[in-house]
Amino acid sequence: MTVASILDRIPSRKVLVVGDICLDRWCTYDPALAEPSRETGLARVAVVSTEITAGAGGTVANNLAALGAGSIAVLGAVGGDGHGYELRQALARVGVDDALLVPTPGATFTYTKLLNGVTGEEDLGRVDYIAPPPPPENERQIVERLLEHGPRFDAVIVSDQAETETGGVVTAGVRRALEELFRTHPGLLIWVDSRLRPELFRGVIVKPNEREAREACERLGAEDFRALYRTIGHRLMMITHGGEGVLIYEGEEESWVRTRPVENPVDICGAGDSFSAGAVLALAAGASSAEAARFGNLVASVTIMKKGTGTASPAEVLEAETRL
Repeated sequence: MTVASILDRIPSRKVLVVGDICLDRWCTYDPALAEPSRETGLARVAVVSTEITAGAGGTVANNLAALGAGSIAVLGAVGGDGHGYELRQALARVGVDDALLVPTPGATFTYTKLLNGVTGEEDLGRVDYIAPPPPPENERQIVERLLEHGPRFDAVIVSDQAETETGGVVTAGVRRALEELFRTHPGLLIWVDSRLRPELFRGVIVKPNEREAREACERLGAEDFRALYRTIGHRLMMITHGGEGVLIYEGEEESWVRTRPVENPVDICGAGDSFSAGAVLALAAGASSAEAARFGNLVASVTIMKKGTGTASPAEVLEAETRL
């Protein structure tokens, strides 16, 4: 399939994003206003403006929306705090359905990023609001909603982004539900992006980057990526390698989809999320694995030239095709 034909089919595709749906708060501060606090004597970080966007799995949803997917919903946990309110606002702004989010008693998983107003750089430590795994009742609700609503979508993208040992929304119970979905609906496209636990999934497409795949092999005591592929047990696995391209395992075949490295990328944050959004939409549109990997690379080549977790429009993807 051509890039144009993939883009033509995307508006009819429906995608559910499951997992860690977070809030990104981009706070610009003015260094000149860093006066010491009268109470503590510590210099304050003087935030003068804030922009909010959905993060982690929300970044995937943002990219799906920018590419023109016909229907996008998110399933995860959201706190009853102000950050939860802001997260719902951010999702609504790009047309993402938040009705499947499960309210939890904990905080909303939030990344607060501090940008220097003079340089534009993120040069102070991030302030994260870490949400614990959902309590059993909320986990049960997430599993029930996944099993009930997942089959009505063309694809399910799982965002397992929590970098704590206990994990986030994607618990062992959610992983078992995904495996059940694979057994009961073998035609459903299920795609997993997991930072710390790719080796724990079964029967789904897993897309780690090279580092994540290597670390997963070390935890398994496996010698190579093919052992990881066989452990997961789906016919397809993609391993992204940044500017080198994508390594694809499919059946007994092992192949590369190469890409031309982008010189001087502006911000690679969120590149994996934009790749996932593009590749999944391409697969859902009927593209081959190689065509989907190339399409995902094109999307990522656009987003890494933007500050923050950028997105790519169909016009920008078509333009990128002429360069790469």
